[in-house]
Amino acid sequence: MKSLRVDISKCTACKQCELACSWHLTGQFNPAKSAIKAFVFDAIARYVPYACFQCDEAWCMNSCPISAISVDVKTKAKIVDKNSCVGCKVCTIACPFGTISFDSVTGKVYKCDLCDDDPSCVTVCPTDAILYKDVDTASTPKMSEWALRLTDAYSIKEANL
Repeated sequence: MKSLRVDISKCTACKQCELACSWHLTGQFNPAKSAIKAFVFDAIARYVPYACFQCDEAWCMNSCPISAISVDVKTKAKIVDKNSCVGCKVCTIACPFGTISFDSVTGKVYKCDLCDDDPSCVTVCPTDAILYKDVDTASTPKMSEWALRLTDAYSIKEANL
């Protein structure tokens, strides 16, 4: 199983991910209709792409009163069936991360569906800030980075003793 992984140190807030996502979901280049958002924090020069985590617990799916959200067999993504969705927005309330949106034009909710195992946001990201990685190995580079930081911190502390 794969999942989206973000390296915020590489994001430049170009918002290409938003455009690609909206095109995939609606056939329009409209960042307001994107399931991924690149948040801009200019005061600290930090940019953060943010999308559905495809939680195992799946509060969105478990809260849907008509079972309009199901698990894609191939990707394990939680998929909204637009034909079944009645637009009650219970899933938007249940999602603790706020990654499900409501489209007032269609009266339906939408969220990241991992683009049938080929996420558009990953494909267009010019800095590789968004990756689609196997969940079993996705955290290894981050673990290695933190282990090195801890080692460096420990070495500095020992040198000062």
